[in-house]
Amino acid sequence: MQPSVVIVGRPNVGKSTLFNRLTGRRSALVSDMPGLTRDRREAEAEIGGHPVTLVDTAGLDDAPAGSIAARMRAQTEGAIRQGDAVLFVFDARDGITPADAAFARLARASGKPVVLVANKCEGRAGADGFYEAFQLGFGEPVAISAEHGEGIGDLESDLLAALGLEPKVRPRRRDGDDDAAAEDAAPDAGPGEKPIRVAIVGRPNAGKSTLVNAILGQERMITGPEPGLTRDAVASDLDWGGRVIRLFDTAGLRRKARITETAEKLSAGDAVRAIRFAEVVVLLIDAERPLEHQDLTIADLVTEEGRALVLAVNKWDLVEDKQKTLRELRRDVGERLSQVPGVALVPISALSGRGIDKLMAAVIAARETWNKRVSTANLNRWLQEALERHTPPAAKGRRIRIRYMTQASTRPPTFVAFCSQPTGLPKAYVRYLVNSLREAFDLPGVPIRFTLRKGENPYARK
Repeated sequence: MQPSVVIVGRPNVGKSTLFNRLTGRRSALVSDMPGLTRDRREAEAEIGGHPVTLVDTAGLDDAPAGSIAARMRAQTEGAIRQGDAVLFVFDARDGITPADAAFARLARASGKPVVLVANKCEGRAGADGFYEAFQLGFGEPVAISAEHGEGIGDLESDLLAALGLEPKVRPRRRDGDDDAAAEDAAPDAGPGEKPIRVAIVGRPNAGKSTLVNAILGQERMITGPEPGLTRDAVASDLDWGGRVIRLFDTAGLRRKARITETAEKLSAGDAVRAIRFAEVVVLLIDAERPLEHQDLTIADLVTEEGRALVLAVNKWDLVEDKQKTLRELRRDVGERLSQVPGVALVPISALSGRGIDKLMAAVIAARETWNKRVSTANLNRWLQEALERHTPPAAKGRRIRIRYMTQASTRPPTFVAFCSQPTGLPKAYVRYLVNSLREAFDLPGVPIRFTLRKGENPYARK
């Protein structure tokens, strides 16, 4: 098991910037606003040739019990307990503050090896703060600039020493080694062996983080009655019935006109990116206020991005007449989400954990449908039957002929039909073909892309 390194420190000292620098990706949200990070985020990095799990945490701060800051601190303390080493980051320009000294005692009490990092040391502005850090008792700090990449090599050396590792020297490649390395790095793996990327999305305060905690079986995300608690799109891996699932908790999405704060703009952008990189998107709906306009807007975004969709109705334990409400919901979903007929609708209670098994079964089924491929022979047999049932109309006095079709790709299912007049075929007839195709090959709840192309005229050369 690879070692875990936890990055801690006061708010706005550059922890997320350092996290992005070491992982080589801009995965953590970064801003001048203090306290942007709330939930801890994990990612893999390579330090001196060794794979290491880096954990970005919320800024440590004194706070009254029960407050958001107190819950953030509890998450950070939990990460320290689970980690193998601690990167204690302070702002060299501010020097050592009383809060730094207090949290240094917390890091020391953990018993984990601590690497002291003096960030923002570019130029001479951080010289005084660098020497003040000796009073913390962690030895000489490592002077870096996470934003500009200065001192990262020294930091990696000290981190390897703290973990008891030696840097690995990569062998020099010879001619022909690239192909062999590529084969070693990409072994034959079926689709079930790769993590299924699942994003949990919805309006603010719908219970997304509570649902993620229920699926994981631990208090991994900060939860509470306050809307907008989640900011980063945080990924967590789990094994569910032998399938590896990568779960993304996202920030609540509101209408663009209502988003004014910088933090919410960054959070909304991160949530949209999570949708684009997901395979299956679980849209969490509040049972007390189902299918509001924003829910439909999010569903439209998911289908436009070509992701598989599953609807989860949260707070189902608060519904009195469950059968009647479920019938009405199914009818409304069929009418208002006609672009994905047959989408799975699963009632759940994230707080009690009820319905989680059915939800995960629906997620796995939606992913399999989203990845389904239909043979060209079966497609064309279906096409002939569909054309016989309903003949294409004429355009400009000439009958439109659809000669054959094929499936161009999956994820989502994408089909191409070759016909004599692509622009002349009415949209209503295309909808007929798509709905018939969906029913014939059992493709519920996933967007279908159907493209018309002009086929070659067999008599053109004659």
